[in-house]
Amino acid sequence: MPRPSDAAVARHPHLADPLPEGWVRVDLHSHTMWSGDSTTTPDEVEQAVVESGLDVLCITDHNAIKGAVELADRLPCRVIVGEELRTHAGEIIGLFLTERVPFGVPPADAARMIRDQGGVVYVPHPFDPMRRNLAEPALDALVADGLVDAIEVINAKTSLASLNRRAAEYAGTHELLAGAGSDAHVPLALGAAYVEMPDFDGPQEFLANLRHARTVGHHWDEPRPWTARVLPSTSSG
Repeated sequence: MPRPSDAAVARHPHLADPLPEGWVRVDLHSHTMWSGDSTTTPDEVEQAVVESGLDVLCITDHNAIKGAVELADRLPCRVIVGEELRTHAGEIIGLFLTERVPFGVPPADAARMIRDQGGVVYVPHPFDPMRRNLAEPALDALVADGLVDAIEVINAKTSLASLNRRAAEYAGTHELLAGAGSDAHVPLALGAAYVEMPDFDGPQEFLANLRHARTVGHHWDEPRPWTARVLPSTSSG
């Protein structure tokens, strides 16, 4: 498994803390150039994983799984194929996917499509109105129907810590599993938030072990210089 570089530890000091034996670091929410709003190329993802010391990366591109599938055998860490899909009420993430979930379906339908392929339903940035969050009535309805496996209690791009705290309180009140992710759209942000958890094999063991996870991370507020980029075109998939 990759170990964090000195530069990564300088940015994220918690990466220097040793993990218990048999535990892994998992970033549950990240983006690549297949998302459309991210410029992170495969080479940059590979380098960022090496520097961040992540053991498992959930690639959750917007309405696409093609990038995650293509990178699964390339990166120096395990890849979980995911998708951050927009429903008519806001965004939901599916993890451990084998097929892309269509854009724009109702939240309950999206959750069932994720579950039908053996996937995990993960709600990102649930109370952040700047992030296409899932509308609270829709979230409440999904939770009431037992269609949510976990929610994101630390999103490194959420600008107000109070919104992450509200997500953590909601998870506790509704007895939901808690996750964390960088929501990285640029390479340096990868690993800004993640979970430390016992290693797992497949979605069911992932959910079982996530109960013992520690959420780690902070807001990614380091300024990043803008650079013009020309990237290869991608297609959804």
